[in-house]
Amino acid sequence: MTLWNGVLPFYPQSPHAAGFCVPLLIVIVVFLAFAGSFLLILPGIRGHSRWFWLVRVLLSLFIGGEIVAVHFSGEWFVGGVFTNTSYKAFSTEQVQGHVGLHVGLVGVNITLKGTPVKQLNETIDYNEQFTWRLDEDYTKEYVDALQKGLPDPVLYLAEKFTPSSPCGLYQKYHLAGHYASATLWVAFCFWVITNALLSMPAPLYGGLGLLVTGAFVLFSIFAFASISTVPVCPLRLGSSAFVTYYGAAFWVTLATGILCLLLGGAVVCAHYAAPSALRTFLDLRDLDYSGLEKEGGAPLFLSNALDKQFQPPDFSITTNL
Repeated sequence: MTLWNGVLPFYPQSPHAAGFCVPLLIVIVVFLAFAGSFLLILPGIRGHSRWFWLVRVLLSLFIGGEIVAVHFSGEWFVGGVFTNTSYKAFSTEQVQGHVGLHVGLVGVNITLKGTPVKQLNETIDYNEQFTWRLDEDYTKEYVDALQKGLPDPVLYLAEKFTPSSPCGLYQKYHLAGHYASATLWVAFCFWVITNALLSMPAPLYGGLGLLVTGAFVLFSIFAFASISTVPVCPLRLGSSAFVTYYGAAFWVTLATGILCLLLGGAVVCAHYAAPSALRTFLDLRDLDYSGLEKEGGAPLFLSNALDKQFQPPDFSITTNL
């Protein structure tokens, strides 16, 4: 493929590796902003409650941020290989580099980086995203990649995930990602409800909400891991085979689900075993004054000093006849 004015004919700009995922970056910045805002007002909280609030808020923001962020991560299922492979179709020229595969809930990301990056008078540094959201057409994106003239390794992996591929990877990962994403959004809704319940004088329901949140997070893990029961289509480039494994997003989500179950179980157990300690940790005030006399305290009387001005005089008038 020849160059025209310094660029490839079907590639308007020089290919380069994409930066950090923008939606993922936005989610991280938003939750970090919430955490930073809380740390600014933390010195205004007096006593030991300051540290209780610190633990509660940071744990809650971590759980909520992780549930949202993993939707946009491509690190659920990853693989890679260093290999010598053909670079373009109908050409015997080969390049040496690393080919990476990153599967997320909404698509697959394929990377190709040469070692060294400058080879064949070109910059071998590609990062291509193919999505399978409900409103996206994976086949159309693959056809567009063919028209761009992307390198053979990228097209080879992208073709394996097309709906018409005999490997059937599209059906497996598309359905697994769809159900995992749906259950994660349900878990996020329960996370919001749990935060509201833990701010009320009903810590038991807050603990149950944490248990439900953790259950749905683990359901998403099981939904995505269900693809492991299906034989994996062999992925090879030349004489090298891909090494695939579950990525960081998968394991962090699993840890978050277990953390929610542990925290929810601790809240429920503390509600029955040590309710006063739980209320102290949650900084809940008991506003019920009806039980003061039962607890041995003095009854509560409210009086207004102005009422004394309108009371009848406290003296008697007598007359001697």
